[in-house]
Amino acid sequence: MRRLPKNGGACFSLPAGRKAHGRLLLAAAAGLCALGMLNTLSAQAPPTDPVFQAMRDEIGRARKLSLPNLEAPYFIEYMIDEQESYSLSATLGGLLSRRTERFRSPDVQVRVGDYKFDNSNFAGGGFGGSRYDLERFPLEDSYPLLRRYFWLMADSAYKSAVESIARKRAAVRNMQQNEQLNDFAHAGPVKSVRPIKRLVLDEDQWAGKVRALSAIFTRYPDVKNSGVELDASEGGLHLVNSEGTEIREPESVAVLRARAVAQAADGMSLRDAVTFHALDVAHLPSDAELRRGIAELAENVVALAKAPKGEDYSGPVLFEGLAGAQVFAEVLARNLTLTRHPVGDGGRGGGTQNSELDGRMGARVLPDTFDVVDDPTQKEWRGRTLFGSYTVDREGVVPKPLRLIEKGVLRSYLLTRQPVHGYEGSNGRARLPGSYGPSAAAISNLFVSTSEPVTVAELKKKLIDLCRTRNKPYGIIVRKMDFPSTAGMDEVRRLMTGQQGGRPVSMPILVYKIYVDGHEELVRGMRFRGFNVRSLKDILAAGDDSAVFEYMDNTAPFALVGGGSFTAETCVVAPSILIDDLELHPAEEELPKLPVVSAPAMTR
Repeated sequence: MRRLPKNGGACFSLPAGRKAHGRLLLAAAAGLCALGMLNTLSAQAPPTDPVFQAMRDEIGRARKLSLPNLEAPYFIEYMIDEQESYSLSATLGGLLSRRTERFRSPDVQVRVGDYKFDNSNFAGGGFGGSRYDLERFPLEDSYPLLRRYFWLMADSAYKSAVESIARKRAAVRNMQQNEQLNDFAHAGPVKSVRPIKRLVLDEDQWAGKVRALSAIFTRYPDVKNSGVELDASEGGLHLVNSEGTEIREPESVAVLRARAVAQAADGMSLRDAVTFHALDVAHLPSDAELRRGIAELAENVVALAKAPKGEDYSGPVLFEGLAGAQVFAEVLARNLTLTRHPVGDGGRGGGTQNSELDGRMGARVLPDTFDVVDDPTQKEWRGRTLFGSYTVDREGVVPKPLRLIEKGVLRSYLLTRQPVHGYEGSNGRARLPGSYGPSAAAISNLFVSTSEPVTVAELKKKLIDLCRTRNKPYGIIVRKMDFPSTAGMDEVRRLMTGQQGGRPVSMPILVYKIYVDGHEELVRGMRFRGFNVRSLKDILAAGDDSAVFEYMDNTAPFALVGGGSFTAETCVVAPSILIDDLELHPAEEELPKLPVVSAPAMTR
């Protein structure tokens, strides 16, 4: 699902590495008519589907392009993300914002060269072509208007492409390469056309409901800041490419999120959030369930503010319920995507981060009792609608169920149409825009199962027994992680720089000491040290429970809420897990001061 760009959606976007600016390196004649075949638009009667027809006709003209000394396109793709959204936010019973928005966000790919070597995957700069002042893409399905926009977009993208491929060739000549990977994979044409709906909801009713939900926090004077926000949208994707693929895929989502912050006596800020997801507003949880979840959130942050600060710990950790699914979402799923480093200017590769599972195909990455399957085709599980289902990905590839891990052994990765070492084609997991041309892969509905489950009570008993055996006074239970994170950018930077090797892991929010006599104590301010995907090999046991964890994934660290303009609906179904040995340490950042005077009363 595409989110509204922060700049209000002005202008169209081109994949990184092909975005245009005003400086042209092409000859003046080519600059005046870069798409020689694309001159005056002929008047035609509006077709039944103006968007598809305009895309088809402009691709038909652009693919015939042939200019002296310039490479012709071998692949052209037009894509439009459109969205109609309603969003509002409230705090302590009063509305903060309320907005209805409808927009279309177009993207165009023009690839020159061939499937083996083209202008994509290049981070060397040198963007060519001109960027036309198109402002926002039209909402009207006017065939002549749409064609004019597609024409100008293709013109700009083509100029960028021919300049980029020249610079990329020069950069490659300065590199020593053991293996030359193709730049793009073939894919058969797909035709999937489903209707896109308009957003229908009672705006005043939802404004009153969100206002009332935010007023719940007035009963908790120890909560320093709080808010409730609703985002509901209907829209979808139009995609037509020169291979013959034509896609119209609807997208619908509703998210209601509440956040709260409290402050401990030593100044430490404690925060938590609760998020409710559905495919539309009509299927959000009942009012009673929403109120119950928000009240529990308030109670959590108040309890955290009063809890003692955690201490250095090294030993077994039980991730119970939701936290178990969050660990698989963050620590495992985000490493199932292989990253290909782009070619850089002067032969230097781009600074992308490798997967911790890169090169480990056929290796054991989980205990041999575990299986992991990603299945976007499964619509429901145990009577519950699954949040991560989809019919076709953003590159026009139809996905199938994918067995990623079998008996603990890594069997496959999430793949797009960008070839990576050992893999040439896509398995339909292109769910997010990537960098330098290709899309980014992500999971859909990820199912984690074990052939030897035990009850959660047995997991706790095993944790206590380990503590007794190792002469530890207590073990650790984590019941909630901060993933996706609602942290501020300062905290994100601290976590990114504090990780020792591998991808950083979000902080645990609800952390409990469980003593050998069985009683528990909530503690605050803990961080993981050295927690990575290799730690999952040390899972000692898994529960017979299955938590369903839904979230909006993006390419930002910790799937940071608001950290990316694009998101993808995602779901993980996984059990509680007991990991043998992990390290936690208390937060070390400087603590803010308490307010000078107490908060005013919320009642008269």
